Amino acid sequence: MKRIGILGGTFDPVHYGHIALAEDAVREANLDEVVMIPARIQPFKQDREYASGEDRFNMIALAAGKNDHVTVSRYELEQEGVSYTYLTLRHMQEFFGEDTRLFFITGTDSFLKIDTWRNAEELLTKYSYIIGTRPGYRQDEYREALQRITDTYGTEVISMHKTELDISATQIRELVAAGKPIDELVPPEVNRYIEEHGLYRV
Repeated sequence: MKRIGILGGTFDPVHYGHIALAEDAVREANLDEVVMIPARIQPFKQDREYASGEDRFNMIALAAGKNDHVTVSRYELEQEGVSYTYLTLRHMQEFFGEDTRLFFITGTDSFLKIDTWRNAEELLTKYSYIIGTRPGYRQDEYREALQRITDTYGTEVISMHKTELDISATQIRELVAAGKPIDELVPPEVNRYIEEHGLYRV
């Protein structure tokens, strides 16, 4: 049975932290592949600092280009309205087939609230989870949530100690707007794309 990880986010822009998370998941959960899925941003949420869905997709494709285990999907970008996680996972399960086990990759904060998400029972009974944790962070809450969810739904959950990289997309956008270098935060191909397309400039 194939093991596929699903990693969603705005990725505005994709950076080394995102790539490290995908690579950690491949290694720690023995995944065949991680699919990165940029979220659709509603038009009313856009302003000049945000990149279009196409730009964000292209940057992920560039960042993932040299990695055999990381790919990118346009699925959420092509949907109308809100792309709920259960709809994305349904689509991905159909795409990869029933002989594939899907693992949704997320962080501690999201996992603590996951049983309140839309169609939570479907999410927690049909799919597996890889949770990027870090030592000491909300440890007791996480342990309680993990116990509750596995007892209630029988969910397969892999707790992954992710590589800690102190990088945020907001920080990157602010540095670009200020004309400062981002070489150490994003792959060179992404840096070049941002420059060539004039992204995140004031």
